[in-house]
Amino acid sequence: MFDVVVLGVDPGTAAVGLAAVQSRAAQFTVRWTATIRTPSAVPPAERAGRLYRATRDAIEAHRPAAVAIERLLWGRNIESAMGVAQASGAILVAAAEAELPVQEYAPLEVKMAVTGVGNAPKDQVRRALIRILGTTGVPEDPDAADAVAVAICHVQQARLRHAVREAAP
Repeated sequence: MFDVVVLGVDPGTAAVGLAAVQSRAAQFTVRWTATIRTPSAVPPAERAGRLYRATRDAIEAHRPAAVAIERLLWGRNIESAMGVAQASGAILVAAAEAELPVQEYAPLEVKMAVTGVGNAPKDQVRRALIRILGTTGVPEDPDAADAVAVAICHVQQARLRHAVREAAP
């Protein structure tokens, strides 16, 4: 039932984490990860284009059933938030072009799904990923590791949504 590949995305301004994670029989396998870096000296339209192409290529190569992206939370730094919103937009266009469903998750949801604690620090998330995947499955790059966590969150949430639908009268 949940033998799927999900493309997890951790959007950012200078770096975007991407991860193709396969779920099979309640086991997760990281098939591929990457961190796409876009230097600040590159014009915004070109940065968005690079992210779009990288996402499109990942979708073509790994054929995910869905895209899961960490939702942007607006903080005090509006300029940074705008950059993340632009990155997210480029990723959403690539997913829409491939006709893939997209689900967004707040950072708290991702941390809760992986660690059981919504305000877990990054090192706790990493330790939880090691427990879930084993030592060889967790990428060294923190953006790619966050993308893995987003994909795992999506699969767990999809399982819960399915269970609720099945239990409904």
